[in-house]
Amino acid sequence: MFDIVRFENPRVLWLLVVLAPMVAYYVYRTVQGRAAIRVSTVGGVQRLRRTYRYWLRHAPFVLRSLVVALVIFAMARPQSSEDRQNVNAEGIDIVMALDISGSMLARDFTPDRLTAAKDIGSKFIIGRPTDRIGLVVFAGEAFTQSPITTDHVSLVNLMNQIESGMIDDGTAIGNGLATAVNRLKESDSPSKVVILLTDGVNNSGQIDPLTAADIAADYGIRVYTIGVGTEGVAPMPALNAWGGVSFVQSKVEIDEKMLREIADKTGGRYFRATDNTKLAEIYAEINQLEKAKVEVENFVKYSEVYHLWLLLAVGLLLVEILCRYLFLRQIP
Repeated sequence: MFDIVRFENPRVLWLLVVLAPMVAYYVYRTVQGRAAIRVSTVGGVQRLRRTYRYWLRHAPFVLRSLVVALVIFAMARPQSSEDRQNVNAEGIDIVMALDISGSMLARDFTPDRLTAAKDIGSKFIIGRPTDRIGLVVFAGEAFTQSPITTDHVSLVNLMNQIESGMIDDGTAIGNGLATAVNRLKESDSPSKVVILLTDGVNNSGQIDPLTAADIAADYGIRVYTIGVGTEGVAPMPALNAWGGVSFVQSKVEIDEKMLREIADKTGGRYFRATDNTKLAEIYAEINQLEKAKVEVENFVKYSEVYHLWLLLAVGLLLVEILCRYLFLRQIP
C-alpha cells in the first residue's frame, strides 16, 4: 500500500501546510479557551488518579489531522509501479558429438581426455539455458545419447554416464557427424550447430567424414571441430601381459586437415585443444560465436493507490467520531 514511487498531482501536497494553522489554533484553544471555575483549593483534584480520558483527550484532534493529511495524499494521486520484462529468446539447436574411443582415456588431460571433455562440455550446456542441445557419442560406430532438449539437467546427467567402451572401439568420425546431422535436419531453428570433438583419425564406420560435412552444409548446419591431444606423445592406455591396463607413451595423431575441411565446408571453425585450459577456452569462444538472439523489452506499469489512502482516511474518521462522542463523550 505504501510502496509509492510517484504522485500524479504532486502540487496538491502543498495543501499539507493547512495542518500548521490547525495545530496552532488547537494549541491556542487548549491553553486559552478553558472554562474558569473558582474553587478554594485544587489539592483534592490534583490527587485524583488520571483516567484514560485524560491521556486520550488530544486523540480526536490527532485523528482529525491525520484524516486531513490522508485526504490530501489521496488528492495527489499516489501511484505504485510494477517493472516488467518481455523476454523473447530465439535459441540455437546444438548437437555435441563426442568421441569415446579408447584413446580418449589418454592422460595428457586431467584426469584424462574423456573426463575433461565431459566436465567442460557440461558447463557449456548449463551456460546456454535458451538452447536445445543434444548429445551423440561415437567410437567404432555412433548412437544418440540424447535428442535435442531443453532439459539441461537431464542432459548433463546423461553426459556424466558416458564411458569409454560403451560401444566397439574405433574412430568413426563420419558416422558420428552424420548421426548429429540427422538429429538436426528436421529442426526449424534458424541456427543449427554441431560441435564435433575427437582425438584421432577416421578409421571406422560406413560414412566418409567429408561426405557427412557436405550433408551438414546442405541442411545449413555449422560444424565446429575440436581436436583434443597434446603435441608429440601422450600416455595412452594399453593392455599389458597380465590383462590389465597400463599407460605407454604413444604418438598423438589427429587428422587436423580433415577436421579443418569439415569446418570450412559448413561455415564453422577448427580448434586444437592441448590441455584442459585450452579446451575450456575453446568452448568459451564457441559460446561467444553462437549467441542466442534475446530481445528484452522493459516497461513500467503504474497503478493508482489513492483509494487505499481514502479508505484509511474514512476508517480514521470513524475512529475519531467514536473516540469523541463515545469514549470521550462531549456535547456537540
